[in-house]
Amino acid sequence: MLPIVEGTWIRLHVQPLPGTATPKPLWLWHFSTGREEVTAARVDRLWQTFLRRFDPEHTFRVFGQTPDWTRPRIRDPQAADRWTWLMIAVYTQLRSGRSLVEDRRRPRERAPATPARLSPARVRRGFRAIRPMIALPANAPKPCRPGPGRPAGSRNRLPAQHHEPGKTPTTDIKG
Repeated sequence: MLPIVEGTWIRLHVQPLPGTATPKPLWLWHFSTGREEVTAARVDRLWQTFLRRFDPEHTFRVFGQTPDWTRPRIRDPQAADRWTWLMIAVYTQLRSGRSLVEDRRRPRERAPATPARLSPARVRRGFRAIRPMIALPANAPKPCRPGPGRPAGSRNRLPAQHHEPGKTPTTDIKG
């Protein structure tokens, strides 16, 4: 059985926009239960939040279209949550780097897009050109030789474990 969640319905009357269509009232639901909590400033904030709902909706729509989010076969729910948050961070970085790349469109794509309209996939295509210009968070790997290992003549204190292969022996039964 689903839990009962109390809240407040807010009905907004939208002003007519240019055109012939008459606007319909907009209903918003908020989890507050008292009338004193729903002020004009609060309703204005709810309306702005309603308009911003497209950002996460389109983010997850893009996740479903690109194979990066669904490619790994993760069995642990916590690992899947970590992977989802990692992908959100990656796409946030791609969105913030839109102004650094130029549009590298494919022949089937219509017109070049402005930097503000670049999708994460197009930014990812142009990332190769900006990669040499950005700073690296780590130094280049230093060449080294392998470590000394176990000293010669000493015994291995942790021998490898031997597991039974799980096969059952066959017996010849003559009847």
